[in-house]
Amino acid sequence: MLEAALIAFTTFFATIGPLDVAAMYAVLTTSHSAKERLRLAFRSTMIAGAILLFFALLGGAVLEKMGITLSALRAAGGILLLLIAIDLVFARDSGGTTTTDEETAEASTRPDISVFPLATPLIAGPGAIGAVILLAADTNYDPIRLAIVVGALVAVLLLTLIGMLLAGQIQRLLGVTGLHVISRIAGVLLAALAVQFIFDGVKQSGIFG
Repeated sequence: MLEAALIAFTTFFATIGPLDVAAMYAVLTTSHSAKERLRLAFRSTMIAGAILLFFALLGGAVLEKMGITLSALRAAGGILLLLIAIDLVFARDSGGTTTTDEETAEASTRPDISVFPLATPLIAGPGAIGAVILLAADTNYDPIRLAIVVGALVAVLLLTLIGMLLAGQIQRLLGVTGLHVISRIAGVLLAALAVQFIFDGVKQSGIFG
């Protein structure tokens, strides 16, 4: 149980990236009042949580309707997570975990940025959505194992919320180098997990046996 919780927590920490979200949040809310910043942080976290919880609980049913097998999901999800992990290790911006330049430019003109780009794609981005579907499906929707995955998701979302509320202090404490070091460590762990997902998906597909 502890191993499953650690795997889920590490995966969500890497794909959601609480520190990266906090840094982007600080940039996007420089012109907002303290009250508005607080509202945006809470609202975006709640919306992102609802999106990710939806995919955790119903993602399997959607995949079944589309005729996608669990082995295919493991392989495809592993590839997606591996690409994100590579970007994290090399400290490169990725559309899987951050906003593109065009999205950031559009967000700067919006009065309410809690839905876009904070909730999605910053928090509930393609990487996080893919991870939550994959991890939830990997539990075979056993209530206890699924609760562990959801619990890990909630824990990372809480860290993300705290990170946004303390964005300024975190940036001053860690600096750019500190943020990149943490991202790289998370990227290495995510890369190993992604490769394992790919191996498991290929093995279960029966292609080689």
